[in-house]
Amino acid sequence: MEPLTHTTTNSRSSVTVVRDSIESINTRNSEINAFVEIYADEALQIAADCDAERERGISRGPLHGLPFGVKDLFLTKNRRTARGSRAFRNFVPSESAPVVERMEKAGAILLGKTTTTELGWSGSSVSELYGPTRNPWNTALTSGGSSSGSAAAIAAGMVPFTLGSDGGGSVRIPASFCGIFAMKGSLGRIPAYPWSATEMLSHAGPMTRTAADSALLFNILKGPDPRDHLALPDDALDYVQAGIDPKTLRIAYAPTLFGFPVDDQVARVVGEAVERLSQAFGVAPQPVLPDWQDPIRIFETLWVAGRGVAYGRDAASADFGTGFGGLVDRAAAYSLADYLDAMKARARFAGQVHAFFEDHDLLLLPTVPIQPFEAELEKPSWLAATSEALPWTAWTPFTYPFNLSGNPAASIPAGLSASGLPVGLQVVGRRYADCTVLSFCRLLEEQAGFHLPLLETLPTQSGVTQGGMS
Repeated sequence: MEPLTHTTTNSRSSVTVVRDSIESINTRNSEINAFVEIYADEALQIAADCDAERERGISRGPLHGLPFGVKDLFLTKNRRTARGSRAFRNFVPSESAPVVERMEKAGAILLGKTTTTELGWSGSSVSELYGPTRNPWNTALTSGGSSSGSAAAIAAGMVPFTLGSDGGGSVRIPASFCGIFAMKGSLGRIPAYPWSATEMLSHAGPMTRTAADSALLFNILKGPDPRDHLALPDDALDYVQAGIDPKTLRIAYAPTLFGFPVDDQVARVVGEAVERLSQAFGVAPQPVLPDWQDPIRIFETLWVAGRGVAYGRDAASADFGTGFGGLVDRAAAYSLADYLDAMKARARFAGQVHAFFEDHDLLLLPTVPIQPFEAELEKPSWLAATSEALPWTAWTPFTYPFNLSGNPAASIPAGLSASGLPVGLQVVGRRYADCTVLSFCRLLEEQAGFHLPLLETLPTQSGVTQGGMS
């Protein structure tokens, strides 16, 4: 599947594009496990209708006749939404999420639902309901999560774009591991629905091959919806047409945060990428080491207490898997005072991040400090957990801080490690400067070579990366 910006149904019929996607899924999904449901017959019929309409000069919108996948956390009207959980395995909603509605209104064709960890609780790709989702670059390894299938489907060329959600890094982590582009917009930029107990952390958005494709989809998806009380007014900016002069930007580069050790190969690829953009733009990012404290306990309290209490009331804990079930059990240990203290601490931490962006426009850093590990694990076996309830946070310390602060944050492919695995560069902007982040990432693609080739065929398994930290 070519990038969306080059996959126009002016030259290829919608039926052809949808049929190619179905063929790719049929060929690769048994090994990767990206899609959990496929609506092949219905999608082909809609594609035929789109082709007939095009012949009559009718367009459904900018995505006319293009297929897409939806993370199985998002509601899809009259389509099962299991949320990766046995507790909801028979749930069929009567409405679609705003992001799904907007994609279909723009002419896109819903092809199927993609895998997620149970209720999006983890940054890995482990699912007791679906089985692990595997990385198309090396199928022994994790794709990352919790938008596991949405990232893997794009990397494997199954569809040109998907929808994902991000409460602690869940579009950026798999984007980094799978070599695609994804941005978590400012909190509320794209409406999120239904309500979540971690609404102060939760973001919805597109996952694509390129930042250019993402800009088009942000144009379609952004803007308020009455079902999300945190949704922002539309900023009235055209993310596709917007331009930016990188020499006017105050760019900071943090090789790490909180003193966390970064894998040698990740550090090398990200460092070389920063040097490459410096040469391309004639701008030298300022090295920084923000003096923030790791907000893991803040995040842990909000994540465990919020989700554990809310979902623990919705379904019997016996229906949950061991990972999410453990989270529900641990939620009982938190008091209201614990939760309110975490909310206060979150406000303090967010204020520190926003103060940083008074002096900087962009912050560059690794998206994930390690390389992908075994697909069956929540964390690498060699890495100690920093949270008993959330073992995946031990290797994602660079993503969840910006959920707590609500800043726009993107992961863009920076290059490949020595073992041939993608490494992501995270680009973080000041709050509400989503267009600036996307415009900068587009320049990285156009002028500094930040883009990885499509995997035309599945690579052979080359063994699991075992390297520790530098």
